[in-house]
Amino acid sequence: MFAGHIGAALAIGRLDRDVGLGSLIAASLFIDLLLWSFILLGWESVAIPENFTDTHQPAFIFPFSHSLSAAIIWSTLAGAVAFLWYSERKGLSLRAVFMISVAVLSHWLLDFTVHNSQIPLLAGTSFKVGLGLWDNMTLALLFESFIMLAGLYLFLDGANTSLPKKIALSILCLLILSFTIIGMTIAPPPPSAMAMAQSSIIMIVIICALAGWLGKENQDSR
Repeated sequence: MFAGHIGAALAIGRLDRDVGLGSLIAASLFIDLLLWSFILLGWESVAIPENFTDTHQPAFIFPFSHSLSAAIIWSTLAGAVAFLWYSERKGLSLRAVFMISVAVLSHWLLDFTVHNSQIPLLAGTSFKVGLGLWDNMTLALLFESFIMLAGLYLFLDGANTSLPKKIALSILCLLILSFTIIGMTIAPPPPSAMAMAQSSIIMIVIICALAGWLGKENQDSR
């Protein structure tokens, strides 16, 4: 899942528009950023199975980024960073802690719905869970599309930002959703796990930067 995580961040952003959209999207993708970084470091791994063209589901071993216990830790740490970052803005720090922490934890909850039983509850070898919605890819993509489009609507509704930036953000979200659908249906297998990790990190950084820029006017105009 990729577009769905961004949709969740957009929906959370409706709660308080003074918390930067770029920060919320970065929080929602933080666990994936850790995953791809850990793969590059050799701490976690991803394999491209022979039936990838049929399933479009890589096989992950990711206890340090995606286990439930790790997600809770990363969520707590992200909330602490948010508290420090927004501490000078009276009345915002606690809301920021809640929003950033929920955005990080939402990543695990959404992954839990789509992955097969490969998400560990505890780091290391432990019982693994996953509802396996990806086994019905049409339903999974409809679910992800709904999250993205609903989140975009909730964020834009009443947003104090210019029409051009609203349009730009909408285009960005629709492109992300399109690439997600293509990636889970007709895209060829990645050339390697390392290439997959490197391109994913670059894409996450670019999307967070764009979202931060598109959301900046919304903050400054309040």
